[in-house]
Amino acid sequence: MSTESAKTDLPLEEGSGQTAAPRPFWIGGGLIAIGAIWMHGGLSLPQGARYAAVGPGLTPTLIGAVLVLLGVILIVQILRGERFEPQDSEDAAATSPMDKRAFFTALVAVFLPVGALPTLGLPLTAALAFTLVTRALGSTRLIANFVIGGVIGSVSWLLFTQLGLQLGRFFPPLGF
Repeated sequence: MSTESAKTDLPLEEGSGQTAAPRPFWIGGGLIAIGAIWMHGGLSLPQGARYAAVGPGLTPTLIGAVLVLLGVILIVQILRGERFEPQDSEDAAATSPMDKRAFFTALVAVFLPVGALPTLGLPLTAALAFTLVTRALGSTRLIANFVIGGVIGSVSWLLFTQLGLQLGRFFPPLGF
């Protein structure tokens, strides 16, 4: 969304051959719906705790409220005539098609831990997910990225274990 984009103050005339740009109200509605879901889940948890002022439900409730607010602001902007046009990013033209292979590679990386974590353990799963994400972003250094992801996963596993949180076994395929 651009702050310099032109606003349409006047409706298009009939018979002018011009069509109005689509108004993506669904994006604002989706933000409001997601915010409402977060708020509903957050409000079902305690907002405060005896040992701390912040309870487990406070953060999701606040995030939900912010999402609802942003959805309302977006709908107001759409009603005022804000035009949503593609913008060029740092290295991609707004008119170029989406790289589906990169998108699906990143999508696999997001869902990989769901099935792989119990079987492979956190370090190996983190290494695979990290490698897939970096590949989706254009990196060709697969071995280096795998090692970096493995180090991040191993350090995370060790730190969480020191905190007393059980994340499963370190490397289940070898039994430890």
